[in-house]
Amino acid sequence: MKALRLGLAQINTTVGDLEGNTAKIREQLAAARAAGCDVVAFPELAVTGYPPEDLVLRRSFCEASREAAAELAEATHGLVAVVGFVDWRDDDAYNAAAVFADGRWVDTYDKQRLPNYGVFDEERYFRAGRRTAVYRAGGVRFGVSICEDIWYPGAPLDAMALAGAELCININASPYHRGKARERERMLATRAADNSIAVAYLNAVGGQDELVFDGASVVMDAEGRVVARARQFAEELLVVDVDLDEVAQRRLHDPRRRVELRARDWETGAEFVDLRTALETSREPAAGGPVAELMGEEEEVWSALVLATRDYLRKTGFGEAIVGLSGGIDSAVVAAVAVDAIGAERVIGVSMPSRYSSEHSKADARALAENLGIRFLTIPIEPAHAAMLEMLADVFEGSDPGTAEENLQARQRGNVLMTLSNKTGAIVLTTGNKSEMATGYATLYGDMAGGYAVLKDVPKTLVYRLARWRNARAGKPWIPERSITKPPSAELRPGQLDQDSLPPYEVLDPILEAYVEDDRTVDEIVAMGFERATVERVVRMVDRNEYKRRQAAPGVKITPRAFGRDRRLPLAAKYR
Repeated sequence: MKALRLGLAQINTTVGDLEGNTAKIREQLAAARAAGCDVVAFPELAVTGYPPEDLVLRRSFCEASREAAAELAEATHGLVAVVGFVDWRDDDAYNAAAVFADGRWVDTYDKQRLPNYGVFDEERYFRAGRRTAVYRAGGVRFGVSICEDIWYPGAPLDAMALAGAELCININASPYHRGKARERERMLATRAADNSIAVAYLNAVGGQDELVFDGASVVMDAEGRVVARARQFAEELLVVDVDLDEVAQRRLHDPRRRVELRARDWETGAEFVDLRTALETSREPAAGGPVAELMGEEEEVWSALVLATRDYLRKTGFGEAIVGLSGGIDSAVVAAVAVDAIGAERVIGVSMPSRYSSEHSKADARALAENLGIRFLTIPIEPAHAAMLEMLADVFEGSDPGTAEENLQARQRGNVLMTLSNKTGAIVLTTGNKSEMATGYATLYGDMAGGYAVLKDVPKTLVYRLARWRNARAGKPWIPERSITKPPSAELRPGQLDQDSLPPYEVLDPILEAYVEDDRTVDEIVAMGFERATVERVVRMVDRNEYKRRQAAPGVKITPRAFGRDRRLPLAAKYR
């Protein structure tokens, strides 16, 4: 059997850490060599980390990236390696892949399709490539592409396939959202089958600011079948034997390739590059590699939150986290995520009861801390609350208590948490969810105060599902059952419930998804079966609270359209 042993190095890099990233690349080169790999690939912009954003506008950064990539050549003896980096030449920057062969930098491929939507701004930073290459190493022919290049039918994949490439190595930094891995695989299966080419899709893994990369690297045969898959949310060197005979056999039975070549007058538009090295392709007849199972939705989202939180703290230098514990579901889930991310010994839970806090909420906060094994502090805000009300008595005289007095308590809690952060050096994890951020059901400089918003893109109904999933995985009520089942309340006035201010979450969240993520109009959402008055009310809340979201802490992207990086609307706008 003619098979190529391919290594896909699914690694977690840090933006700007050229020394650390290249050290990790060197480690994986050695591991690939030890595993008998012929070719090993690394993610998009592995040298610099992704996304480097405006660092690319600094020429010194681009030049340093190229120098760091060049220093990797000597570590590739006995291998062919494909490494993503920022290239600088012709007075411009490229999202590029260096192709090394046996200690030599032989060629560079430049990304052709630059995404400029959602979280991507690549046209702001890079010049697009125009050249497609097919690399020859003995009897093996393969092509290289980068991320967006493979999301479209046509070039460059069709050009390399028509020129005889048996394999396309596609390197990526593809951000996660719910269900993204399955979406990718449907697309990849189509590309592979349509072009009768094996596809090796390598993705980055790890958290970077508001993005998290889920890995799930996959290899498809020429019929679009999965033959190997790496784990989600974990670093891994995926080693797979790619059956090149299968590609040739499929092409013999697929007349479309001959028709397309004739239509192009046998010109494919691809350039051949000889790597001047021979690869061992005589393998035992056992093509493929390990195939990790894809996670279910709750496990997938939980894993994304944990990895994103862990990496944000690690990459920004925080060793501990502080979570304000109300006894409710949101703070319980954030605390549990933090424990999974950095360990119970590095998480501090803080209960800050007021005159309106119920006994069950105080008890649930303490029970959660005990279940998780975290340090627990109780700091009542009543003295500060009473003092502030007295201080403002003359100003507030003649008016009924309302939102100002309620939010005063939230701001006092934010003050306590941020003061503890200053004192201990721990980061405050905010506890608001996407439903609250969307409708403005949150207090600026109060419960929104903090350094990282774990649930910023997680709808409330999903928060409940995550809590139940984590308890089931623990085999016990890690998160107190009462925190899950009791009606949610901010407890800022007597008898207060969320549903005094918001529609029930099972109604609210589908409306928010339609308006925020799908950009549907009021009429379209009403046609989905919702009451017009409710829809109009929700839309008004979303529109008038953009100013709050602009001041929120960064948080990990979980849905296809997150606030901030994805959804960008003007603050001062009259259109409704």
